[in-house]
Amino acid sequence: MNEHSQPSPWNLPNALTILRILLVPVFLVLLLGHGGEDPVWRLWAFIVFGLAMLTDKIDGDLARRWGLVTDFGKIADPIADKSLMAAALIGLWLIEVLPWWIPVIILVREFGITVLRLVIIRWVVLPASKGGKLKTLLQTLAIGLFIVLLPLAGVVPEPVIVGLVITAWVVMTAAVVVTLVTGVDYCVKSYRLVRQTRRTTP
Repeated sequence: MNEHSQPSPWNLPNALTILRILLVPVFLVLLLGHGGEDPVWRLWAFIVFGLAMLTDKIDGDLARRWGLVTDFGKIADPIADKSLMAAALIGLWLIEVLPWWIPVIILVREFGITVLRLVIIRWVVLPASKGGKLKTLLQTLAIGLFIVLLPLAGVVPEPVIVGLVITAWVVMTAAVVVTLVTGVDYCVKSYRLVRQTRRTTP
């Protein structure tokens, strides 16, 4: 195998990425079913969302551990991630769980940084930051809480639900703040890295 070759795209990590993409419409149907007011459908939406996010963790770990990182995976993995997050945020807005501005802020940042990466890739590869990973964790936790609140409302005491609602909003607020801060940080880092690279490149 020469230095420019890479593993076949037909591997388990990429299969998990494809599975995550296929789960997006399933998740959205379950979330929006019956106007988003059916506890059973919402519970299944929560389960599918959790499963999809689990594949996101597993496929990356396996690809790196087994040396199965491919160009297809580099392209498909962020598409799967952004699609799932967009479906969740827009879906929660459609069933009036979240106000419109939360999906707008998060998705403009997400897709904006994706475009930025594509624009500057000829000069530099913008690595993921710890702040970006924290942003993803906070978004995932907040979305999961908002999805599962309705199913839990019928089986746990009201004070617990009130506590979970407050927790969900605190986590979502933190997610929005970290999303904005990391977005600005990526832009600043991109500008500096591109400027440095262009100065040192003959």
